[in-house]
Amino acid sequence: MILKKAISGTNLEQAKSHNRRVVIEAIRTNGALSRAAIARLTALSSQTISNIVEELEMAGLLRPEATLKGARGQPAVPYSINPDGGYSIGLQLDHQLAVGVVTDLSGTMRARIERNVDRPTPAEAMPLLAAISGDLIATSGLDRTRLLGIGMAMPGPFGVEGMTSVGPTALPGWHDFPVAAELERLTGIAVTVENDATAAAIGERLYGVARKLDSFVYLFIGTGLGAGLFLDGHLYKGSRHNAGEIGHIIVRPDGLPCDCGKRGCLERYVSLRAAYDRLDLPDPDHASPELLAELLANGDSRFEAWLAEAVDPLRQAIDVVEMALDPETVVLGGFMPLPVIEALASRLEPLHLSVSSTSARITPRVLVGAAGKDTSVLGAAALPIFSETNPQFDVLQKPVG
Repeated sequence: MILKKAISGTNLEQAKSHNRRVVIEAIRTNGALSRAAIARLTALSSQTISNIVEELEMAGLLRPEATLKGARGQPAVPYSINPDGGYSIGLQLDHQLAVGVVTDLSGTMRARIERNVDRPTPAEAMPLLAAISGDLIATSGLDRTRLLGIGMAMPGPFGVEGMTSVGPTALPGWHDFPVAAELERLTGIAVTVENDATAAAIGERLYGVARKLDSFVYLFIGTGLGAGLFLDGHLYKGSRHNAGEIGHIIVRPDGLPCDCGKRGCLERYVSLRAAYDRLDLPDPDHASPELLAELLANGDSRFEAWLAEAVDPLRQAIDVVEMALDPETVVLGGFMPLPVIEALASRLEPLHLSVSSTSARITPRVLVGAAGKDTSVLGAAALPIFSETNPQFDVLQKPVG
């Protein structure tokens, strides 16, 4: 078995919490590992690994598996993630759906609830999300003392005048609304909020084609368009959690008007809303994404025209993120039906020349996501766990003052 190299830990005593995350991440990525294998992967000392594994086992986060016979000495005991060591709730709010899931520490979905909504305001959505959370706890039968928190995904950007809650690709009334604080007040559970593209990047990293990647960009094609950035082994969120809002980069100067006030924004050409508008649907606010899959299957000429118009702006966006961020790959996913995403991906070649244009590459420059329609809500469920299982070096680099 080829093991995935883990991010190196540190033997500094003050970084014990970081080292626990390093160990859990190594096991989560590679499966059951012996203490010796963990030490090799993390560059931590054998004594440090021994102490951490013992602590995590006592905490119920790791469990020993059947021993492995070695060439000499005592048989090695492999340790795996204990699925019942912790649980988390994931919530996703969008224009037409509110979805909730419960996952265990291994990432297995234990329960799922879906409710129809219609571009909900905070007053409409918050009681519903709290009720979904309560129903998930009741139906899954989880041990509430093991509940790590709630992660919530929703469309961004957050707190940007002229963009947040503006236009048909945004949700109305959410500008400066304290989502995490209000949901925590209603549920009594700690809440973490991320934009849907960032949550989708987490979901794809844990469940999809990006499982073994250290740097990738996830292009989330939903009602609008955004990007989740997973760079050098950790999420990049930006100073205000708005990194990756590439739906509002200009790809066509003096192009189609956007509700943000600019013209030619990317999501005016590549998004569900862009397709609905191009098809001139009578009620685009309530159109189903599955309609687009049907039109594709039937060879609808109007839909084929939108595909043709969307390819070059998408190609341009890929060029921008490749040149700016040098990722291993760009993953396409979101609420857009899989056949439509595959159709877009198949039309992208030839891609523009960029820093990703190298014969030495192993991973294709563009991949279609494989985590499915629940990518974002599964990523949201991982938010309370992710900080414990994905080491981030920021904490070690803070100046001591």
